[in-house]
Amino acid sequence: MAATIDPGTFKEALIILGSAAVVIPIFYRLKLSPVLGFLLVGMAVGPFGLGAFAAKYPALSWVTIPNHEDIELVAEFGVVFLMFMIGLELSFERLRTMRNFVFGLGSTQLLLSSLVLASLLLFAGLDLVPALIIGVALAMSSTAVVVQVLSEEKRLGTVVGRSSFAVLLFQDIAVVPVLFGVSMLALDIEGGVLGRFGLALGQAALAVVALIAGGRLLLRPLFRQVAKTRSPELFMAACLLVIMGTSLITAIAGLSAAMGALIAGLLLAETEYRRQVEVLIEPFKGLLVGVFLISVGMTLDLVQVAEQPFAVVFAAASLVALKALIVAPAARLFGLSWLTGIQAGLMLGAGGEFSFVLINLAMSENLVPAAAGEFALLTAAITMASIPLLSKLGKLLEQRMPAGANDPVAQIAVPDDETPRVIIAGFGRVGEVVASMLDTHGVPYVAIDSDIRVVSKGRENGKQVFYGDMKSVDFLRRCHIGTARAVVITMDSRAAVDRVVAVARAERKDLQIIARAKDARHAAHLYRMGVSHAVPETIEASLQLSEAVLVDVGVAMGPVIASIHEKRSEFQAQIQEAAPEGVEIQIGRRRLRDVNSEA
Repeated sequence: MAATIDPGTFKEALIILGSAAVVIPIFYRLKLSPVLGFLLVGMAVGPFGLGAFAAKYPALSWVTIPNHEDIELVAEFGVVFLMFMIGLELSFERLRTMRNFVFGLGSTQLLLSSLVLASLLLFAGLDLVPALIIGVALAMSSTAVVVQVLSEEKRLGTVVGRSSFAVLLFQDIAVVPVLFGVSMLALDIEGGVLGRFGLALGQAALAVVALIAGGRLLLRPLFRQVAKTRSPELFMAACLLVIMGTSLITAIAGLSAAMGALIAGLLLAETEYRRQVEVLIEPFKGLLVGVFLISVGMTLDLVQVAEQPFAVVFAAASLVALKALIVAPAARLFGLSWLTGIQAGLMLGAGGEFSFVLINLAMSENLVPAAAGEFALLTAAITMASIPLLSKLGKLLEQRMPAGANDPVAQIAVPDDETPRVIIAGFGRVGEVVASMLDTHGVPYVAIDSDIRVVSKGRENGKQVFYGDMKSVDFLRRCHIGTARAVVITMDSRAAVDRVVAVARAERKDLQIIARAKDARHAAHLYRMGVSHAVPETIEASLQLSEAVLVDVGVAMGPVIASIHEKRSEFQAQIQEAAPEGVEIQIGRRRLRDVNSEA
């Protein structure tokens, strides 16, 4: 006989899935961050939203989650999966290059923010112990929300994203001694504290070493055996086993569960199974992070905000401003620009998930007065909800104050020797491929880009990339255009390409100029401006796609190649018709010289 199903068992799951399927697409359509959508859902269905009226109107109990604890465990897994995906995008080598930011900028931010916040709370009338605990708690930032927002905006790999994540990583590591310190204050032990502290750190370090050593020995053989079965189910099971197993080990050792997941991701990032793991885990991560954000929204008590709106708004704004004012100059000390420091400061200015852990622990041990602790938690929750808006503010500042001469990378001068080089104008995806091919064949080059983030990323990867404006004739001369072998223009802006072509051709009539064109019309326009070769990106891509689909659907290779060549000739004729006489037109691997010039 089938077991009786209690519909209430699935209530939380249905609310979460419903919000993900209905509410979040609306936010995408409105071009708003889904983070805000999940937070608003949490506010609506939580104990301070519709849940407050569930006792009076029982029907509301079916669409509300009155207890935060009902989804707390699942919400924690959201942070765990997020950290695992971050680990997949990183590597131990990349972390090694970030160590100055992790331990330098991260420790500076946490120490200064904690001291300043604690001092202000002491001045406001709190005792020393609660002031220190709340100060440290609010100095923490939200790994889950910050990384989610940066990932949505595709800024996680930028200088702002990497510096922000470095600080967040140090905060995650610092949670261990901070939690231990709060526990010791609760026990009120005078003797043996250093011994207990050392034991706790040793236990945590041993767990991390064991995870790294065991992972290097076991992960690749494990996934090799699973992959041989060609079973997606078993592969998924192996991924979940690794994530949950490593999280459990670090949790038992006193570290956060998220730290274990990060280590697992770092280990798998060095294997050939990394991309497949990403594909399988990404949907879980997105949904579980959504649960975490809903749980944060459930803590926002709008009634308390309404009762003291000025105090709450002032506290939230002051927290963000204070932490941003600390991060910006600290980032400058570690070689980042003021703009990068301000943007990172805005992202890190809010409270974080560990703020809730620390303050709730301290309140349960009577170390922090209930009123002060609840107000601090409300401040942290409101600032976390504002992170998407703070990110937009940072991008607005970037438009008003473009990165440039203030950034240390921008002050690195181009090579002053006159070795004949190829000059690459623009180091996006196209320019990077061109540089890679020049490296392969030993052709010296110098790449230029006006986006300091692109320059920083290229230099970190060991490329000869420099900051500058190729539309300036003075800068072209600094790049020794007089001895350059060629100029390759890879920018995706038509106006920028045209300007660089005009300046370069005016400076040297005999210079080889190869330019990226949008289409046939733009290519013809560039030939009229004097380029040596214009490569229409849409034409060759469309021809290659056509060739692939025709072959895949069963058309013989011979007729396909013939038709592709015929279509290429049609495009060439169109460009030739608009281009000046006597120029050589090239698309793909074929060239067509004007017939009038050959006559």
